[in-house]
This record gives sequence, C-alpha cells and structure tokens, in this order.
Amino acid sequence: MATTKTAKGKAAARPNTGGKDAKAKAAKKAALQGVHSHARRKPRFSVTFRRPKTLKLSRAPKYPRKSIPHAPRMDEYRTIVSPLNTESAMKKIEEHNTLVFIVDIRANKRQIKEAVKKLYDVQAAKINTLIRPDGKKKAYVRLASDHDALDVANKVSMR
Repeated sequence: MATTKTAKGKAAARPNTGGKDAKAKAAKKAALQGVHSHARRKPRFSVTFRRPKTLKLSRAPKYPRKSIPHAPRMDEYRTIVSPLNTESAMKKIEEHNTLVFIVDIRANKRQIKEAVKKLYDVQAAKINTLIRPDGKKKAYVRLASDHDALDVANKVSMR
C-alpha cells in the first residue's frame, strides 16, 4: 500500500483558495491604481476645437421681469381714430353702403374689420384702405347687405 503525505497544521486547516486570493489582489491593485490608468486619448480629426453642447436647463425665474403685461397695442379704440363726414363720404354712405374712417397708420385691414365689428356691431363685407397725402390712413368699410350704412352713420352721429 502506497503512503500519501498529508499536510499538517495551518496548511491542513486552509482549503484551496488560490482563485479567491488572486481575485482579491487584483481588486486591491485596481483600487490603488484607479480604473482610469490606461485611458486612451480620443483622436481628433479637426484642427478647430468646438465646445461640446452641454445641458441647457429651462429658465425658472424667481420673479417676473415685467410687473404686469402691457395693454394691447392696437385695440379697437386706437385703430379707428374718427369717422369721416365729407361730402364724398356721405355719397359713399348713401349709394354704396360704405362707411369712411380715419384709422391708425399701423392698423391693417383685419384689425379695422374687428374694430368696426366691436364698436358698431356691424359686419364688414370689404375694406379698402389708402394713405392720404397728409400721412393719415383712410379706410372705406363696405358693410354687409343686411346692415344699412345710413343707420350706422346716424348712430355714430356722422350726419
């Protein structure tokens, strides 16, 4: 019968832990050196440096920059300056169912139409505008067929 040698003492008490010991030493080495010790430099293919676009947070202001919002810049009272009651304007009222107004120079046809609708409760069919030689804007407001320009002119006290 062959005799086998057996380990005595501390070697017998400790089973085979070679794999765990190596793993622990590798972890210790990584912790001491740091994991970024072998980082490669990123190759750059352009000579100009472009700053990377980073996180842009949405604004969260602590207080409003304006205390109150401003009033509308072009409301109906500012759009229509005055009705025009010249002889030719009266002829337009009687024959063509058209009112004539002096309007703000910056007002467009849509704003004039809305202003006439709000102020006089009439529906405008068509609006023609022109700028007079004195620099004021004149608007010819043709009313819809169901409204009479003479009644509206009397209500506005143009006559």
